Amino acid sequence: MKKLLLTFVLSLFCISSASAVSVNVGVSGQAGIFAASATEKTGSTKKGNGSEHGSAGWGSVFLEGQFNDRIIVGIDYVPTALETDTTETAKSDKEPGSKDDTPTTVTNKIQIDFEDLTTVYVGAMITDSLYVKAGAMKVDVITNETLGTGAAYGNTELDGTMFGIGYHVANDNGAFFRFEGNYMSFDGATQRSTGTDADNTIELKNLDGVSGKISIGKSF
Repeated sequence: MKKLLLTFVLSLFCISSASAVSVNVGVSGQAGIFAASATEKTGSTKKGNGSEHGSAGWGSVFLEGQFNDRIIVGIDYVPTALETDTTETAKSDKEPGSKDDTPTTVTNKIQIDFEDLTTVYVGAMITDSLYVKAGAMKVDVITNETLGTGAAYGNTELDGTMFGIGYHVANDNGAFFRFEGNYMSFDGATQRSTGTDADNTIELKNLDGVSGKISIGKSF
């Protein structure tokens, strides 16, 4: 990630020096609502499924190159982790119709961190103030679990896409403000247990969200 950011910075400054392209830097605050669903399987047998939704807020930094005051190419990076609440569930191993009156009940706890959320995007000014943008996203998913079932799931990386529309207000001194709405969608992922319950898999899918974003920056 550091190499990607460094390469992007050097490229922008080289381009701007050669062709008088402006460089924009700034910070953003963003809040969004997300939803996701997951299915747990043992082999090909579905053990259960569920869906969750929640809200989150985060800050980011961005760097852009702006060409002819109309086309923007940029990168946005979230330096802190987005942390979910810890979910705790109790699970019984008693099968439907079983006469066993003393089933074993285990407790499962899981908490997830989303780290190094990075977006590379392209934007276009429709008017002097209104713009649209689209980009590719990548985020590391770190699972912190204590599962009484004996299962253990590793970390993974998700790719996604985003689309946004925003309003840009610029001052004569190069400072600017932006108000933006975004839609985000991440690809699914399948995680196989590395614990004693090695036949278990979890399929994560339909991770989508919408967000509102406010940015301040400076153009050079």
